[in-house]
Amino acid sequence: MPYLSKIALNPRRRTTVSLLSNPHRVHAAILSGLAVQPVTERVLWRLDSNTPHRAEILVLTESRPSWAHLVDDAGWPGADAGAPLIADYTPLLERLSRGREFGFRLTANPVQNVPRPERPSEQQAARLKEGADNGSRPRGFRVAHRTAPQQLEWLLKRCERHGFTIPEAAAAPPAPGLQTEHQNLSTGPAVTIVSRDILRFRKRPDGPRITLSTATFEGRLHVTDPGALRASLLDGIGPAKGYGQGLLTLAPLRTEATHG
Repeated sequence: MPYLSKIALNPRRRTTVSLLSNPHRVHAAILSGLAVQPVTERVLWRLDSNTPHRAEILVLTESRPSWAHLVDDAGWPGADAGAPLIADYTPLLERLSRGREFGFRLTANPVQNVPRPERPSEQQAARLKEGADNGSRPRGFRVAHRTAPQQLEWLLKRCERHGFTIPEAAAAPPAPGLQTEHQNLSTGPAVTIVSRDILRFRKRPDGPRITLSTATFEGRLHVTDPGALRASLLDGIGPAKGYGQGLLTLAPLRTEATHG
């Protein structure tokens, strides 16, 4: 049975600042909340920092977790609204049906595969040198999309394989008397990149530096294949899932919340 958790963290605590500065540390702290070790189940998570006074980690696990250690070390232990929320994810998965629409949020690491990167990282440069030394041709390299249009195109190209499409966003209707017969009220896909970031960190102090270009998308999706969308919700979208990328979350649209 999958569970979706929301853990509130206090960004003004020194331990929280240290934790959130490195996605590898966050991942390790999340895995510590699962009783069966070593962890073999799929775990997805996402950091949502909407205000300077509060950060939230969303975590999707297959087994029921305990977040007491995270609350004690980096949250508000014993405070009102300080307890983590843990919800059964099954009811949402069962509500997926063809043609239904939801609001969505996704933080992902949009990438592409290229034969040779223009600006290779430490690891990529080492692979290129190794190939040159032994005369072999290295397989393709994973390179980040760095511009917002590239990142948006990356998502739009992958929607259908993940069981959904992004419908057109309707523009606000013009004032009475200003609308023309052939006026197009569409403004493009109903999705926006609300934040972009470049994460740089190391797994170990003496290890190679890891760099991730991330984008957070918000918008509206239309379910075309409930089974594929269900799999995407549970398995994530794109690479770097261990570093807080790929967790897709859904929310009822306001019209459904009002009339449903």
